[in-house]
Amino acid sequence: MRVVIVTESFPPDVNGVAHCALQTARHLVRRGHTPLVIAPAVADPAADADAPCAVVRVPSLPLPGYPQVRVALPSRRVAAAIVEHRADLVHLAGPFVLGARGMTAAARLGIPAVAVYQTDLAGYARTYVGTGEGAAWRRLRAVHGAADRTLAPSSAAVRDLEVHGIRRIRLWGRGVDTARFRPELRDDALRGELAPHGELLVGYVGRLAPEKRVDLLAGAAGLPGVRVVVVGDGPSGPALRTALPGARFLGRRTGADLARIFASLDVFAHTGPFETFCQTVQEAMASGVPVIAPAAGGPLDLVDHGRTGLLVPPEDADALREAVAVLAAAPELRTAFGRAGRAAVEGRTWEALGDELIGHYLEVLRERKAVAA
Repeated sequence: MRVVIVTESFPPDVNGVAHCALQTARHLVRRGHTPLVIAPAVADPAADADAPCAVVRVPSLPLPGYPQVRVALPSRRVAAAIVEHRADLVHLAGPFVLGARGMTAAARLGIPAVAVYQTDLAGYARTYVGTGEGAAWRRLRAVHGAADRTLAPSSAAVRDLEVHGIRRIRLWGRGVDTARFRPELRDDALRGELAPHGELLVGYVGRLAPEKRVDLLAGAAGLPGVRVVVVGDGPSGPALRTALPGARFLGRRTGADLARIFASLDVFAHTGPFETFCQTVQEAMASGVPVIAPAAGGPLDLVDHGRTGLLVPPEDADALREAVAVLAAAPELRTAFGRAGRAAVEGRTWEALGDELIGHYLEVLRERKAVAA
């Protein structure tokens, strides 16, 4: 198959949409297919040197107040690239701005489209501007309603889409690199550096942005014998350093370095209430680390409460602090949760999920042919 992946974000960006688009392109190449990626332009001209396939960059501007996120500008390159690639199918990754143009081009050209829902844009609108949820859902309905199939990453995301009138939805989760993220990478030297007095290491990994609510860790950071470790960057970084004065901020980490940090934690705590999936929860589980996460969105599918971790009410700092205290006092429970978490994700490889995605592509192509006949 010749597949065009139109994505709102792509490496060197570090976020769920970019990571999933990269893994999709890699898997398609491994399986003998021919993908092309269309993504917003980034500042680094050498950004795509290691990409698994050709990448077409569309002019973009940094999002005001959040320059790490770039928004594509209107461009004829999208339709031209789809035509030039002779696409059999268009894959829309987290479609909203660039993806909407990809959907319009696919519809005009009569090419099937699969839209992957990945970002709770309505929740973001509520967080950043206090309004705009209705407009966000109207845009999402327009894009996903025109697609041949929408793939949602969690049962909560499926319900949200259905409630807002979107149909032709299938569940498609995310893979995790269980070879990279594994318990054996636990590093005593790193732990000694981060917790010189033997503190319990409670880690957060992700973007430092308002919707992630990392500030909720302030209560947990105040518990005796607890050291909070924050990995990531973003516009909330300065405020969080003030809100969490005793925490260790490690900045953005990737690859083997990130895997070593994950495995060296005692507890992983995710705080954001707007996750359609939450890949970092899977990476923590693969690393053998017990998880605390909000009982909302993607974590509801990932965390088996009382077996692989603990679910707490969203945006409840007291409940989060209490969950950390419970695990801090129970090393045997932490070990049991960590082992169960690792076992739960061992079959969720990107290879398995990639093959499942190709199965969706083939079904959509068959359905189009049946309608045409």
